[in-house]
Amino acid sequence: MLLSQLNMKNKTKNKIPSHVAIIMDGNGRWAKKIGKKREFGHKNGTESVRECINASLKMGIKDLTLFVFSTENWNRPSFEVNALMDLLVYSLEKENESLIENGIKVEVIGDLDSLKQKPKSKLKEIINSTSTNKKLNLNLAISYGSRQEIVKVVKDVSSKVKNNIISEKNIDENIINEHLYTRNLPNVDLLIRTGGENRISNFLLWQIAYAELYFTKILWPDFKEMDFYDAIDNYGKRDRRFGKVT
Repeated sequence: MLLSQLNMKNKTKNKIPSHVAIIMDGNGRWAKKIGKKREFGHKNGTESVRECINASLKMGIKDLTLFVFSTENWNRPSFEVNALMDLLVYSLEKENESLIENGIKVEVIGDLDSLKQKPKSKLKEIINSTSTNKKLNLNLAISYGSRQEIVKVVKDVSSKVKNNIISEKNIDENIINEHLYTRNLPNVDLLIRTGGENRISNFLLWQIAYAELYFTKILWPDFKEMDFYDAIDNYGKRDRRFGKVT
């Protein structure tokens, strides 16, 4: 695909997704292929994050949501979990100035309270320092699981019904949306998963109800800006009918 085509926003604007979500899979396998530890793969994966962010800015994508750390990832060996959290803190510190300069607003979806104090404090700091930025919303799914999110919604709404804050008759999709971690975000238009696996892995189950799905065998550290463009180009060729007839 020619880059010149991507720059013709006036002709392709209606084909650019507003909200892209990515399951960044394959760091460990990438590292194993070259005889390195899994942490080496995670570290190299940060460059792919940077390239996807840059591509999103160039194309005018408004929301980019990255699956950084799932609730299931807590079951990994403690040394890998600690390495991932250290990498998260390091990356946020390194990119803080760039985030502000490029107008990127950082938000977190997930159970932030489950994190240790250092990553939790750094995330809150970044959220505050980028809160007025408007070019791109970068949403980091950390300690996130969609089933757990939905269970939390059921508990919150049930409590409000019990306390007469919400009427049972008024519960609809809007009420559910208001209680999700993603309540301030539009539904996902395009979900990308790298690494060759064709599954959702408990990610944004409610929010991707009508998303286009794009699976690639490319391992995450090898997924670069042009690969992101290929996914967007593929999305642009699809006919999104939302249950209707064209």
